[in-house]
Amino acid sequence: MTTETTDHPGGYQGAIDEFYVASAERLAAHLEAGRSVALLAEGDPLFYSSYMHMHTRLVTRFDAVIVPGVTSVSAASAAVGTPLVTGDEVLSVLPGTLPVAELAQRLADADAAVVMKLGRTYPQVREALSLSGRLDDALYVERASTAGQRVLPAAGVDD
Repeated sequence: MTTETTDHPGGYQGAIDEFYVASAERLAAHLEAGRSVALLAEGDPLFYSSYMHMHTRLVTRFDAVIVPGVTSVSAASAAVGTPLVTGDEVLSVLPGTLPVAELAQRLADADAAVVMKLGRTYPQVREALSLSGRLDDALYVERASTAGQRVLPAAGVDD
């Protein structure tokens, strides 16, 4: 987990890329030595998960068995006790890192939407929800399915 701030010459992306390259090399050394390696991920390993960065770097050289998990989207839906979509409705999963105007447009156009990667982006996500006319209907779910779970109206969450 990072705060997305760094003094790395390549900025945040350079720092995280360097981290994943070094981590993949360490894992590859164990795999080449014939050891089994397990990587644990919260939620589903191939849905907005850090695991996918290791997977793409190693899967061409080593076999992988992926055990699917419960996505945070499913956990959040269960936390609020509300179906995300029904019938022919389409669910849009959007990263909160999108520019505000683009996120607002996608929210306005969606039958139903889930916004991921809130963290430090919540003020912009809240603005996009407001611009799209969805703020009053939106719910904020934090740490779904854990002891620290919180469910609040999105409009009532402090930045």
